Amino acid sequence: MAPEYQGNVSEFIIQGLSDSPSLQLPLFVLFLIIYLFIITGNIIILSVIWFSSDLHTPMYKFLQNLSIIDISSTSNVLPALLHRLITQQNKISLFVCMTQLYLYTSLAASEFFLLTAMSYDRYVAICDPLHYIIRMREKHCAWLISASYCVGFVEPLSHVVLLYKSYCASHLIYHFFCDLIPLLKLSCSDTFNVEMLTYVFGTLLGFNSFLLTLISYIYIISTILKI
Repeated sequence: MAPEYQGNVSEFIIQGLSDSPSLQLPLFVLFLIIYLFIITGNIIILSVIWFSSDLHTPMYKFLQNLSIIDISSTSNVLPALLHRLITQQNKISLFVCMTQLYLYTSLAASEFFLLTAMSYDRYVAICDPLHYIIRMREKHCAWLISASYCVGFVEPLSHVVLLYKSYCASHLIYHFFCDLIPLLKLSCSDTFNVEMLTYVFGTLLGFNSFLLTLISYIYIISTILKI
């Protein structure tokens, strides 16, 4: 499925938002406010949990890590977007683009697994409260958090490695950051392996995590209704 013309593209041009000069400043202000709101809100959450000894429990440790991921994922995308809006420099190198893609997918996967671990924590707290202290000891909580990050950062690695190949003459990304689908459309290489990995990991990890979360909350709701 190779195109007629193929070259080694070393940079892309982000074309996700309007190129109209009259919209650049309003969009910059809008996204800056959103970014500051997200960062400030999560820093407040982190500070309150950190300085309150009563909140040093597994549930709030999960919440702390979710705030860290929220800050990291937002900072991975929005500062670059703000820079493009204010300078109108839409070029991004292949390496930086792949790094942004890897961080975005890794942080998203880690957040998903953390939410699954958090649902298990709530399941034990509500459905089996007498064994909560034993089953959710500090080391168990740390293990769940570490496992969420490890799986989250390892799982997307194969996607990025396979995607880091030659690209066609077209190097325009019609999105406001480097995401998987827009990059797949630009690749001159066979994307079957990447698509298959996305499907397999999405089924084995994503769906199973969703199923565990769903089952946990079904048990939680059932227990609450019995009270």
